[in-house]
Amino acid sequence: MEALLTSTAVVALAEIGDKTQLLAIVLATRFKRPAPIIAGILAATLANHFLAALVGEQVASILDGTWFRYLVAFSFIAMAAWTLVPDKFDDEEDAKPSRFGPFLATTIAFFLVEMGDKTQVATIALGARFQSVVPVMLGTTLGMMIANVPAVFMGHEIIKRVSLATVRVIAALLFLAIGLWLLAKTAGLF
Repeated sequence: MEALLTSTAVVALAEIGDKTQLLAIVLATRFKRPAPIIAGILAATLANHFLAALVGEQVASILDGTWFRYLVAFSFIAMAAWTLVPDKFDDEEDAKPSRFGPFLATTIAFFLVEMGDKTQVATIALGARFQSVVPVMLGTTLGMMIANVPAVFMGHEIIKRVSLATVRVIAALLFLAIGLWLLAKTAGLF
């Protein structure tokens, strides 16, 4: 349960203002059909985050040791710094019409945009930390849906009312707290 809840919270906060959330808003305004867009986000996230959590778990099981636990802790601290950097979305992509319907366009776009994204890197780190693929994948996917479904329905209004800088700081503090907690635990401080 800890893996599921931690993964959900980390990704939901990290996703606010992320390029995939901006992509959700763009797709919603382009297609004006929320159901296939939401289904596409879900399909892409399940596939992407399953692979990321699996990589994290496998690496952790192969490299289990104190130094690896320190590496995972420092990866959360690095994610804290990375979260403070705002994402920019390439507006030129918005001008191109899609050859696919909303579901397939969303699935492909989300899967590709999520590659190397901070939420994917966080999923790898969470998979390494908890060494449990399914709860991490479900938690990170739930976090993505918590952040992106409202963006599909109310994207423009959310951007007007929520300070993305404030949310980025909160997400960064969460990553930092997890990283520091893992450092302290690895060092045997508690």
